[in-house]
Amino acid sequence: MEKEQLNGLNAIELKGINKSFGSVVANKNIDLTVRKGEILALLGENGSGKTTLMNMLSGIYRPDSGSVFVYGQEVHIYTPQDALNLGIGMIHQHYKLVDNLSAAENIVLGTKTKKQSMSQLAKNIEQLSLHFGLNIDPNKKIYDMSVSEKQTVEIVKVLYRGAKILVLDEPTAVLTPQESKKLFAIITKMKEEGNSIIIITHKLNEVMEVSDRVSVLRKGECVATVETKKSSAEQLTELMVGRAVDLSIERPETFKSDPVLEIVRLGVRNDEGVEMLKDVNFDLRSGEILGVAGVAGSGQKELCEALAGLQKVEKGAILYYKENIVGRTPDEIIRLGISMSFVPEDRLGMGLVASMGMTDNMLLKTYKQSRGGFVKRSPARLKAKALIERLDIITPGTETPVSKLSGGNVQKVLLGREIESQPNVLITAYPVRGLDINSAYTIYDLLNEQKMKGVAILFIGEDLDVLLELCDRIMVLYDGQVQDILQADQVTKEQIGLLMTGQKPRELKEVR
Repeated sequence: MEKEQLNGLNAIELKGINKSFGSVVANKNIDLTVRKGEILALLGENGSGKTTLMNMLSGIYRPDSGSVFVYGQEVHIYTPQDALNLGIGMIHQHYKLVDNLSAAENIVLGTKTKKQSMSQLAKNIEQLSLHFGLNIDPNKKIYDMSVSEKQTVEIVKVLYRGAKILVLDEPTAVLTPQESKKLFAIITKMKEEGNSIIIITHKLNEVMEVSDRVSVLRKGECVATVETKKSSAEQLTELMVGRAVDLSIERPETFKSDPVLEIVRLGVRNDEGVEMLKDVNFDLRSGEILGVAGVAGSGQKELCEALAGLQKVEKGAILYYKENIVGRTPDEIIRLGISMSFVPEDRLGMGLVASMGMTDNMLLKTYKQSRGGFVKRSPARLKAKALIERLDIITPGTETPVSKLSGGNVQKVLLGREIESQPNVLITAYPVRGLDINSAYTIYDLLNEQKMKGVAILFIGEDLDVLLELCDRIMVLYDGQVQDILQADQVTKEQIGLLMTGQKPRELKEVR
């Protein structure tokens, strides 16, 4: 269809879309419209059917019934290639790239292009990238790239294949605030050029900032589509959850005892020998939540893994009730009462086995405690069922592979399992990453519940508003060093932001 003919037409129309997986209804009679040259945000709780709906649009699933129209013409999308032929490209939460190939090789992989040298292909890709304000090195290997660089490759890949309608599934879940702003500038430019963008996200501030309209899904149904500028975070939350939600986070007062964990001059190098933690000093007390702020790559990952016994410590001490646990194995550390709920960039790359169900993933924590060589699965199954009920985990059953669950439900399984082990110290890294509002507040309540029981909690987060509301103290990391440790109720978001960039305002006083 010629460009002039597209003007005035809706880019996408979905009519009466239904999709079920066995007894689970993922989408029910959904009508959805995406206009040409707009950014539509798709909101909903975890398991509300957002990704399933977009997977049908991108050719991964087929609807059980209903119709799909692209620029006014009814179409049938059976494969991802069908979607690309119609100009629809999807950037998934988990990137689909070949690590040992370059960016250019990944971008052209599977395409039927005229024979060109790699240098010419790289030049064409670079020109396309620059046109949209994307910064990409076509010759760089994927395994050498940061998360945001990999995302850029995914975007260029679908643009190179002619996509005019882009679907981004949780695109900022693992990006820094700076990287997110850069992404929004890129998709705004795409919109200005007549492209249509659907963005799936749980972050209401992003929805309000970047979208033109918002469609809200609840329990598989589209309950409303509203103009963003005529809406509010409170209204959207109520539409998602089905009731009014208080968006404030509690910070209960508790008795703070002597330190449970003391970190003394901790030094850690990564596998390449780069110093990632430099003379890090802090303590963690029972009945408190110590927040950790910092731009990505400031040493958060290495700190988590060092405390859990997963990362070799070059120097310094980790004192647990005055006993140095450096050199202890992860199993020994767990037995002491230190538990880590780490949600990494690759959600299923650490902590859970994707092909296993909840029962067997619960057993990963306790199977070594079994006697006689036999593992009893029934207690783990009961715990899994209790977690499903308590955390409202949407799954067909305890034996369903966790890889089949939505990203947010995977995180509930992971954190729920760690809490179930009743630790004295709980290390949580990005525990609400990718979670919807209701689920995130469930996690905050769980952490506060543990805090009130006297558990010492290290909370590594990326949302400064949440850190300031939830935590008792906030430690700011910059380039592997502690910039400051501050009382959360005596500091502003702007001051924390300055510390994250390496500046140290004079008026801030360190609180030990």
